[in-house]
Amino acid sequence: MKKIFVMFALMTGAVSAFAQNAADSTSATHDATLTADIYPGQEDGDLYHGLTRKLTFDRMVPPYGLEVTYDKTTHIIFPSAVRYVDLGSSNLVAGKADGAENVIRVKAVVKNFHDETNMSVITESGSFYTFNVKYADEPLLLNIEMKDFIHDGNKVNRPNNALDIYLKELGSESPKLVQLINRSIHKENKRHVKHIGSKAFGIQYLLRGIYTHNGLLYFHTQIRNQSNVPFEVDFVTFKIVDKKVMKRTAIQEQVIFPLRAHNYATVVAGNKDERTVFTFDKFTIPADKVLVVELNEKSGGRHQSFTVESEDIVRAKVINELKVK
Repeated sequence: MKKIFVMFALMTGAVSAFAQNAADSTSATHDATLTADIYPGQEDGDLYHGLTRKLTFDRMVPPYGLEVTYDKTTHIIFPSAVRYVDLGSSNLVAGKADGAENVIRVKAVVKNFHDETNMSVITESGSFYTFNVKYADEPLLLNIEMKDFIHDGNKVNRPNNALDIYLKELGSESPKLVQLINRSIHKENKRHVKHIGSKAFGIQYLLRGIYTHNGLLYFHTQIRNQSNVPFEVDFVTFKIVDKKVMKRTAIQEQVIFPLRAHNYATVVAGNKDERTVFTFDKFTIPADKVLVVELNEKSGGRHQSFTVESEDIVRAKVINELKVK
């Protein structure tokens, strides 16, 4: 009888141990599954394991519908210069119109292509446009103007993508904000600088203000034509030169190129005036040098120039972007 009780106790212990081991194994497997869900591995090639957020329609940049054909060219006019064009298919060909920076011409390379494709455009103002393109024998619209169709995130449930595109030369500044600052300076038309300018032959060239925001400089200039003869602008140059060097050479000059020129005047009619806002990357002027701004007349001799000192630059008026309209 004693042997029977001993054997029964051993069997009971073995069954209990097996049950505990099974429970531990099940718990470990469950923990491993949870761990794999929370910390996805790469052994099966799936990097996400369902841990992704679905893109919703409010994140979509809505495309425009565009029809093209083989025998006619479609022209699209944008509110600013085009910087980038991408075509989704070799069935399309596109490029800037000759002599125009803000006009794209598009047409089909082959007749009657069936598959819909797309085209994307980025402009200098930082706006992004996308089009779904299909073939049509007779497109309804051949000449399209995009100025009034920039997305407005305040009025519709979609992102205001015009603020999301950044261009290399403007650094961390939004191209759209640069455009708004230029327009605001031009519209406000205040003269903060009153001692810099030149006047001769009935032409006056003035620096009305110097502004700064987020590492960029803005020069507000004005051309006044007090004569009866129109003034045609050939070019405007900005050069840092040595104060003591009267006869300047190319080696002694450092040319500063504007990043933007808002309302660039090419002709100033008689007894009229025009104003331009130039945008520059941040620069300073050494104590022994000056910035020379030269305005040259086309086929004429009424050239103008004025100089800007280092202290004029460092006293640039800071722009409060909250007040930019």
